[in-house]
Amino acid sequence: MADHSALVRLLRQLTVETDLFVDIFGEKQRMHRTDLNALAVIMDARWGGEPMSPTRLAEALHLSASATTSVLDRLEASGHVERVRSPHDRRKVELRASAKALSLGRDFFVPLDEAFTRAWQQFDDADRAVIARFLTASIDATVAVRTGLTPSPHPKSSSPDPQ
Repeated sequence: MADHSALVRLLRQLTVETDLFVDIFGEKQRMHRTDLNALAVIMDARWGGEPMSPTRLAEALHLSASATTSVLDRLEASGHVERVRSPHDRRKVELRASAKALSLGRDFFVPLDEAFTRAWQQFDDADRAVIARFLTASIDATVAVRTGLTPSPHPKSSSPDPQ
């Protein structure tokens, strides 16, 4: 049985390996890491059924409005993201991964998905349920600690209010 330290090391090793894997995709596509993260967040929103907006993307990535606009401009210019008007409220913009981005991602990541599938065949449904709970708890813990370390996107002034 793995102890606490062994689990932390394994999670760290997985993070390093997945970062290296994603970096190769970024190099091939000539994309910044922030752009890759933005594309992942936009794609995850699609699977979650909730449209992604520029404001929500800025919050998710802890970026300013201008930095988010720069990321979206690059992703749109490269054909990876489309900005479309919401069918429910034409004043709102929704972000969608383009067919090109989905195809490129599928071509690059399917071999990893297949390797994961083969590696995970040794686990039954009950094992996978425990693993999912473990990963979810680890993600939640990371988010909680990161949130405490990250300044809010719009820090309040520490100077006294003039009266």
